[in-house]
Amino acid sequence: MKNRKSEVLAFSLVSGINKAIARLVDIWDNIGIQEEQRVERMEAVKKHIELLMNEMIIEEENLKLRILKNISACREELDILYHELSLEPYQIDQSQTVLQLEKDLRTKLENLVKEKTDRLKELKSLQEEEKSLCIDLCATPYYIPTGSIPSHQQLQDLKEHIKRLSLERESRVEVFSGLRQKISQLMNEIGHNPETTLEKDAVCDDADTFLLTSENIKALKLIVCQLEVKKETLISTRDDLMEKVSNLWNRLEFSQEEKNHFENNIKGSLSVEVRKLQNELDRLDELKRANMEEVIENIRHELMEYWDKCTFSTEQREAFAAFYSDDFKEELLIKHEEELARLKNYYAQCKVLFEAVNKWEHNWQLFQDFEKKASDPNRFSNRGGTLLRESKERAKIQKMLPKLEEEIKGYIEAWEAEQGTAFFVKGQRFMDYVANQWEELKTQKEKEKSQRLKKGDNSALRTPPVKRPQGGNSIMNTPSKTRKLTGTPNASVMRTTVSSTSSNSTGSNSIGSTFHSVTGKPPLSVQKTPHRSRLPDISHLTPLQEFKSDKPAASYTQFAVSSNKELEKKSNNVESILNSTAKDVLH
Repeated sequence: MKNRKSEVLAFSLVSGINKAIARLVDIWDNIGIQEEQRVERMEAVKKHIELLMNEMIIEEENLKLRILKNISACREELDILYHELSLEPYQIDQSQTVLQLEKDLRTKLENLVKEKTDRLKELKSLQEEEKSLCIDLCATPYYIPTGSIPSHQQLQDLKEHIKRLSLERESRVEVFSGLRQKISQLMNEIGHNPETTLEKDAVCDDADTFLLTSENIKALKLIVCQLEVKKETLISTRDDLMEKVSNLWNRLEFSQEEKNHFENNIKGSLSVEVRKLQNELDRLDELKRANMEEVIENIRHELMEYWDKCTFSTEQREAFAAFYSDDFKEELLIKHEEELARLKNYYAQCKVLFEAVNKWEHNWQLFQDFEKKASDPNRFSNRGGTLLRESKERAKIQKMLPKLEEEIKGYIEAWEAEQGTAFFVKGQRFMDYVANQWEELKTQKEKEKSQRLKKGDNSALRTPPVKRPQGGNSIMNTPSKTRKLTGTPNASVMRTTVSSTSSNSTGSNSIGSTFHSVTGKPPLSVQKTPHRSRLPDISHLTPLQEFKSDKPAASYTQFAVSSNKELEKKSNNVESILNSTAKDVLH
């Protein structure tokens, strides 16, 4: 369509020129211009038209050249920008006209120039932010060559770098704040004044001036560690001084009011407390030297307490000869203090063992108490279930003692292996001490048994003779047996007396039996004479009877096995006696 318009315009132009020439010819005819003049004038018209067309052609040619030149310049600039911006080269559409190509390239160039400007502007802003963070953290900036245009990837990496720096800064600020607070707290607690520049910067009011470098953070952590070590040292020193002061207070018999007054006035930083305690200790040392005898006597009382705690034997106590010296001088006091310190250290090392031994001692004492109760004939009264309860408790302790012995033995063996020295209880190895305790119990029970048997023999010899009822011959009365048989709540009570007599002339035995049926009111003889139980004497039959052995009891297990066998034997004897007596009564 466009081609047709241009062709029409060209035809119209040619037609107009032809009309103009025809018009000129008519004018020339009317004027009467000759042929030669017409030729000259026609040549002038031709020349004028050709000149005009040539000028137009030249102008259009120049326009084309300018457009081509612009295209070339744009392409050069585009190539540079594509390289600077790290973009792929622009592909030219060969089907485009020169004018379209120039316009397209110019538009593309404007866009790239704008992108370059935007990148440089963003880079500047990011680098300023990065610079501030790097100064605070003493970090290395992200490298982008000076004068170059950053690529999209470089800008993204720079943003990530700034993000990491920001997080690191926040983390270090948090760490710094914690360390700063910790340092201030420790300095206040121990009474320490800032000395180095770093310490002063750490606790100054303007925290923004502190550079949050990794080296400074490490230095602050080191300061915290040093202050904590100093605090622990001061606390240890304070506690040691306080212990020494307390010991001297006790030895010098200070009142509680004086102690409380000093303790209330000592409050402050650790350095202040240590200084005041040291001054108090120096003052008490002077008083101690002035009251040497009293102080040494107080230490001796404390020594005796630790001797008891450490289960020292008499020989171990007598080994400290200074305890019996009357030369109350500084040298004697030093010896007592050293001995007391040694005992305290020894007790602290063996505290677990001593507690275990004390537990065994406590249960051993309970076991001995039950043994004494078992030997008491009155235990069969059994009022309120006491006998059953004691039996259960006794059985529980019987099971506990051997377990305790084995457990303590394991503790001691481990301790001796670790310390490389022996552990003694009252001058003996623990298992030897236990064996001796069992042997002493066995000896005591045999002694009590012998005393009971001897007492029984003497009682039998002193029994007076009685006359047989109804004028019978006199006989020697032997121990009688009495049983009460109960059926129903209204059952009769039968009392049977069996007496054995011996004739002087023939030596024959006679047995007399008397039965009284009590259905109503008892006879006067029974009312006047208090009822006396005639059960057989089984007071010597204790629940845990002593065993006979020529060797000492090595442990509770051996003792218990032999005792249980003896108990079973005695129980069978008692049962046979009771059964025979019941048969005699029923028959």
